[in-house]
Amino acid sequence: MSDAQPNIRILIADDHPLVMDGIRSCLETYDHIEVVGEAKTGREALDKAEELKPDIVLMDITMPDLNGLDATELFKDRFPEVKLLILSMHDNREYITSALRYGARGYILKDVPSREIFAAIEAVYRGGTYFSSGVSEILLSHAEGGSQESLTPREQTILLLLAESKSNKHVARELDISVRTAETHRRNIKRKLNIDSTAGLTRYAIQHGLIRPSRP
Repeated sequence: MSDAQPNIRILIADDHPLVMDGIRSCLETYDHIEVVGEAKTGREALDKAEELKPDIVLMDITMPDLNGLDATELFKDRFPEVKLLILSMHDNREYITSALRYGARGYILKDVPSREIFAAIEAVYRGGTYFSSGVSEILLSHAEGGSQESLTPREQTILLLLAESKSNKHVARELDISVRTAETHRRNIKRKLNIDSTAGLTRYAIQHGLIRPSRP
């Protein structure tokens, strides 16, 4: 790599001090990630974001004063440039789909390894999305029709990228695979879901709560 990576500015919103300390310690092992602040409520996260200008907010859901879901929706209205990444113990499908509709760029569970938190931050910072494997399985296994259950975990991840109209080149770069492999995955996903266009994949993802519609 010829150039140093830019610092990724992180604001952590969680009302459990032990969790907060653990996340901070994990992230501070990476030279280009800077934890610029902490908040114990959704309201405090909004207030601090205005001052601290984070790139990403790691947002818990269950917090006093203003919960993480409501805070996520307000973030997208007040600070659309800030990317929201949910880090929660809740693997309830309703929580997950609500977070995505409100504008979260990813959803990871608190029991994931630290390297997966880092991978999620990297993906979201680059403009992508990230869902820990358990989250993808919850979303897809509850969707109507059942055909999506035959997708592999890798195909589930790629489906979410394709639904956002990401190119094969973008998918390949984000997942560190070849463009030809990305194209093969795209064909397999379309065949398994019986969908013949990228627009169809996007409609499918919106209908099943995997992504939210773009605002006009």
